[in-house]
Amino acid sequence: MTNIDIDELRKLFLFERLTDQQLTKLASSGRVQTYAQDEDIVRQGEPAECFAVLIEGEIQMINETVSAGTVSMPRASQPGVYGGATAAYLGDRAPDTYQHTLRATAPSRMFMLPAKKFAYIVAEWFPMAMHLLDGLMSGGRMQREIIDRRQRLTALGTITAGLTHELNNPAAAAVRAVSELRTLIKTSRLQLAGLAEAGIPPEKLRTLIEAQEACTSNLGKLPQRSPMEVSDAEDELGDALEELGVDDAWDLAPALVNAGFSGKDLEKIRTKVGEEHTPAALHWLAEAIEISQMLSEVTEATERITSLIRSAKQYSQMDRAPFQQIDVHDLLDSTVAIFRGKIPPGISIVTDYDRTLPLIPCYAGELNQVWTNLIHNALDSMGDEGTLTIRTAHDEDEAIVEIGDTGPGVADSIKDRIFEPFFTTKSVGEGTGLGLDISYRIVAGRHGGEIKVRSVPGETWFEVRLPLREPVAAPAAASA
Repeated sequence: MTNIDIDELRKLFLFERLTDQQLTKLASSGRVQTYAQDEDIVRQGEPAECFAVLIEGEIQMINETVSAGTVSMPRASQPGVYGGATAAYLGDRAPDTYQHTLRATAPSRMFMLPAKKFAYIVAEWFPMAMHLLDGLMSGGRMQREIIDRRQRLTALGTITAGLTHELNNPAAAAVRAVSELRTLIKTSRLQLAGLAEAGIPPEKLRTLIEAQEACTSNLGKLPQRSPMEVSDAEDELGDALEELGVDDAWDLAPALVNAGFSGKDLEKIRTKVGEEHTPAALHWLAEAIEISQMLSEVTEATERITSLIRSAKQYSQMDRAPFQQIDVHDLLDSTVAIFRGKIPPGISIVTDYDRTLPLIPCYAGELNQVWTNLIHNALDSMGDEGTLTIRTAHDEDEAIVEIGDTGPGVADSIKDRIFEPFFTTKSVGEGTGLGLDISYRIVAGRHGGEIKVRSVPGETWFEVRLPLREPVAAPAAASA
């Protein structure tokens, strides 16, 4: 360690307003120490003995928590930035150990001031400031925790509302179809009983059932026809049914036409079943086709519900290890599925995925929080119309995920601030300014990645880069 000149101390923004007497006292109380690249200046958990101020070089603050694992803050090279025993002025209420690790990310010179000296100087020289800092630290921490919880609850409420809306549509469709099925099945049974009472021979009944199987197998497989073509086919079949004396001919025609039933099929039924049984047979056939259609609707609705539940499970990462190898496209798709109910009709979604992208090592649930924040901001910026684009790419040892929107863009004057905690462009009550801060900490701190923005009016892109190699300490951090 070496001494420091007061002129060098005066150049640091932290001490620029001190008098020569104060600077002299400060210089005599601390020492200068040099650190090599990647050397720890202070280490989290060790006794908090020094307040460290950067003179020249570059440092990074690293914090390890039980809930969030390892969080790395942006690197800093501005002379005067500090770390270490920053709360020593609290006296007996100050933490006994360092609350973070301070690491030199380039050869650096640090002014190291003993914690006790730092505490004495702040209390002696700035008594009012000490009380203000005390209140800001304790009050700010409490405020941050409250707002952070509220932010998560608000996001959860938005997602839950969208999910329940999405679930309600197929659930209602299934309930409606099942209700109609009860009536149709009852009618079908009565019609089949009527045919039996009319003495239809077993072989003719088998022919009718085979016709029904052929018709139902055609549902959803027929070539696409225009509304005019469908209408003409229904008119033609309706006329033919009326000629045979079939009751409610025009009610039966749409269901039969939908299954590809034509005049030729009608003639086959008439020939094989017998003219006396044809009207009742056609009624039963139309009912059987409608039953098959209703069953298809129930199947489609329940499959949609299953898909939504699967997406919700994928999104929340239930029953999954926190750190895993995963296809990032599955995460993106599940997040979009959760938002479906909240996306206005005027907004279109475009995906451009690089399917050659390998699995990425990540905390999947936390990355879903990043996609949620970015997509939510994109939707908010566009209002009721626009295009949301999600694309992926592969750049050597990094996965790239880009989320773009056609909103008004991010002004150049605030681009450097959007990742700051509590900074928001939204009105009071509409945003806390924590979404992008949380996203940055997850991407940069938890995954060692990078997140940045590029924007012009009408086109904004948030680019997230994630390493494809698993950090050595990642699994351990999760259980720290």
